[in-house]
Amino acid sequence: MTKLFFSARAVLFTFLFVCLLPLSLRADDYSIRALLVAELESVISGELPATIRKMHVDIGDYFKEGQPLVEFDCENLKAELRKARAELNEAESVHQVNSRLQEFKSIGDLEVAVSAARLEKAKAEVSLWEVRQQKCEIKAPFSGRVLARKASPHEHVTPGQPLLELIDTVHLSLQLFFPSSWLSWMKSDVTFPVTIDETGKKYSAKVTVLGAKVHPVSQTIEIRAEIAGNLGQMGVVGTKCPQLYCHY
Repeated sequence: MTKLFFSARAVLFTFLFVCLLPLSLRADDYSIRALLVAELESVISGELPATIRKMHVDIGDYFKEGQPLVEFDCENLKAELRKARAELNEAESVHQVNSRLQEFKSIGDLEVAVSAARLEKAKAEVSLWEVRQQKCEIKAPFSGRVLARKASPHEHVTPGQPLLELIDTVHLSLQLFFPSSWLSWMKSDVTFPVTIDETGKKYSAKVTVLGAKVHPVSQTIEIRAEIAGNLGQMGVVGTKCPQLYCHY
């Protein structure tokens, strides 16, 4: 009973102590270092053996989801698509004539079935070349920033060759190591403010994952938190713990 009584007094004293201190002092005394990382980091490559016509972004550039990043020279694919569409028109005309002749019993069922099959084959060819032509342009899979450019315009590339290295600057997470004694109150969905060292801007973060193991030497546990906002650069940030629980 005595131990519980003094613990309650300690929590009350902490609350008063934190609230009475100047804001600048609280931020300095009760901060924890954290690593700001992106949830998505991708190396973009092409799916066609082609020559790069234009690179729409360069290292350090920001981009939005769906924005064109790389454009290939695909004149040969465009010609193949025109050819496939012409063959489709021919197959449609032949099948229409055969269908009308079948009504007058002037042609056998086999000829009609063959023309119908050739029509479906021509449609598939058009769809195939349309899909290939869509690969002539690479669009951004998410909003973010270019970390590195690994190819240049007029360069011939092969399928799978790295072209751009991208990082998501919208969906970010924090990696923190809290004292294990905080597990008595630290739960998922707990929110706390963070300050970016490089910019000085403040954001709000929310705990999403609690680590499953306490480090035996440091007596800390890993915690992941999510933070929203286009921060631009990955790096170390200062996180200010909730005022009620700064002392442990």
